[in-house]
Amino acid sequence: MTPSPHRASRSLSLEPGGLPSRQARIANRVIRTTMRTLWAAAPNNDAGLRTVRWAAARLPSVVPPGVKIVPESFGLFSGEWVRAGKINDNQVFLYLHGGGYFFGSPKTYRSLSWRLSAATRRAVLMVDYRLVPEHTPADALADALVAYEALLARGFEPNNIVVGGDSAGGHLALALLHTLKERGLPQPSAAVVISPWADISCAAESHQLNERTDHLIPAAKLAWLGKKYLEVDGALDAPITGDYRGLPRLMLISSGSEILRDDARTVARLAADAGIEVVHHEWEGLVHVFPVFADFIPEGKAAFRHIADFLRRS
Repeated sequence: MTPSPHRASRSLSLEPGGLPSRQARIANRVIRTTMRTLWAAAPNNDAGLRTVRWAAARLPSVVPPGVKIVPESFGLFSGEWVRAGKINDNQVFLYLHGGGYFFGSPKTYRSLSWRLSAATRRAVLMVDYRLVPEHTPADALADALVAYEALLARGFEPNNIVVGGDSAGGHLALALLHTLKERGLPQPSAAVVISPWADISCAAESHQLNERTDHLIPAAKLAWLGKKYLEVDGALDAPITGDYRGLPRLMLISSGSEILRDDARTVARLAADAGIEVVHHEWEGLVHVFPVFADFIPEGKAAFRHIADFLRRS
């Protein structure tokens, strides 16, 4: 399969390749003037990272009545189970949130987790992995591996497990798949990654080309983070250089206007070249990780339908 983004008619809305909705355009402006501005103004040091984390933790996290949230402890880190509507408890979606490896939590991602559970009819396990600057991305990978092995130990069959994540969590999900392969552990049935920060070095052309059109991420800030992480852990390149043979089928969701556009395209190409089934939906003019903002962006809601359709095609 040639890993080219899915293109629908330009006249269609709420589909990959369609023009962004009015709600999406308004959300883009709001996110740019608030979240992107805050991150851009934060200093390039640990205090700056903690400031952004503090602000992100105060974003509202409202779920509809009937959504069940149960905390989970894994010792060094925690997580939470999210169940929305009628689900199959034998099937699970292990999700790794984004946030540049330094912010984000299951609580801040509840607008995504409950929709993911409702759409896929699976229990969603959101991992609250350890964060920078107190820890490292290597610690986050260790936590993701522990959570995955815990699912196996509890009797979940690999073909009933899906792994996913967005942004840094997308990098983490891909790194987890490569780690499972290296250790000879069974792969999940599929992986779904949204706007993955696959290349920690930020070397892709879109990091410069889309700096002005990315409504959430200041390119210079992400490049500084990547350099900081690579100085501590030089083994973060598996998602962009690794061998994808033997990994599960893969769905990627991204935006053509974000700086991580080429990261998703490269992962799609690498996976397809390895003979893996790849579905890549590249949407136009939407904010980075737009499904997180599904409360305000209708394309975000539509993305969950596409994810559910992909997982049903076993």
